[in-house]
Amino acid sequence: MKNEAQIGDKVEVHTGKKIYEGILLEAPADEKGIILVKLNSGYNLGLIKKDILEIKSIESRGDGFRKQEPKLSKIKLDSKKPNVAMIITGGTIASRLDAKTGGVSPLDSPEELFKFYPAMFKHVNVSRVEIPFMKFSEDMDYLDWKKLAKITGDLLNDSNIQGVIITHGTDSLHYTSAALSFFLRNLNKPVVLTYSQRSIDRASSDANLNLECSALAAISDIAEVMLVGHAESSDSFCYAMNGAKVRKLHSSKRDAFKPVNTKPFAKISDGRIDILSEHNLRNKNKVLVDSKFENKVALIKFYPGQDPDILDYYVEKGYKGIVLEVLGLGQIATKNSRKSWLQKLKDVQEAGIFVCAASQTINGALNPKVYSSGRELEKIGIVYLKDMLSETAFVKLGWVLGHEKWDVKEKMLENISREYNGRLN
Repeated sequence: MKNEAQIGDKVEVHTGKKIYEGILLEAPADEKGIILVKLNSGYNLGLIKKDILEIKSIESRGDGFRKQEPKLSKIKLDSKKPNVAMIITGGTIASRLDAKTGGVSPLDSPEELFKFYPAMFKHVNVSRVEIPFMKFSEDMDYLDWKKLAKITGDLLNDSNIQGVIITHGTDSLHYTSAALSFFLRNLNKPVVLTYSQRSIDRASSDANLNLECSALAAISDIAEVMLVGHAESSDSFCYAMNGAKVRKLHSSKRDAFKPVNTKPFAKISDGRIDILSEHNLRNKNKVLVDSKFENKVALIKFYPGQDPDILDYYVEKGYKGIVLEVLGLGQIATKNSRKSWLQKLKDVQEAGIFVCAASQTINGALNPKVYSSGRELEKIGIVYLKDMLSETAFVKLGWVLGHEKWDVKEKMLENISREYNGRLN
């Protein structure tokens, strides 16, 4: 096998049957007979060395690669442009390819992030940068949401800041956007969460357009917590979507996030914003941060034949609330079943756990009146959350239960952050 390439180079790998193009990665130590390549699609491919005729370097990205990258420079401010703040939390948008692992690793500084994303600076100054933590979103929890809310609230109450942009990993982004939708009260300016599905070293990275659109959203008059990202797979335009009404609906597409049971707030393209739905306007309120949160809440997905005894665990562990993901219009096993949930749900509520229902179908709304099982569940006290997304319901329930004096049912049914679509049938 002929090989003159270095780890990190862009290469062509020639086998007897096919030529593969991608970035040469460092194979694991226990797989010495394997050549590992990150394909242009983003997926890693392992090839058996004995099947390879030649590895040809077509772009040197080894030790000299950093010399070819944009140089780090101090962030310059333009007095003619509005000021925004940025909170960097990690995720793919703040990462680059690690040739040793085949995955991505965090960038080292804000300057390193900004040098790859010049498009956003056409519209704004990034005058404040906060890095409360660097985490992939699967590692985040309610304590991170509370920290983000505190920092965001302080920035929103700074008269020199027109809006806040938060970069975040995609996998739990809609949980964070829901949390901020409830934690930030009397919102006065835009709060924009954004992401990328593909890291900056890939030609197909979605980060530049997402950040440019986020910059425009952050200086708009839309005083909402919103998620901004690709509206379709091409680099044509973005949507600004309600943070309490959005969900990741694809594992890898650039337009992974979609508004559910509602329209986007706006379409953003070619330097302009077209308003599509109702929203709160920029104002002079003082933002209040209300991040009380009861962590003993659970999200449980019902499936056919599921043993209701699973609920005993949550009673024993002292849980305060459960969001039950139910079938169809609001069904779970209640009768003519070896695993009826009725009695167990009565027991759980008597033990002090508040139980509410959200739909597994994502689109559409629950209606317990249609079938007898729904009527029975509603009769024993299960609160049906109409068209609220289950992830939003989980976050909202923890927030509501964090306020001991609140009427939980009343607050869960109150439309606080447009989490319900009142026009949905």
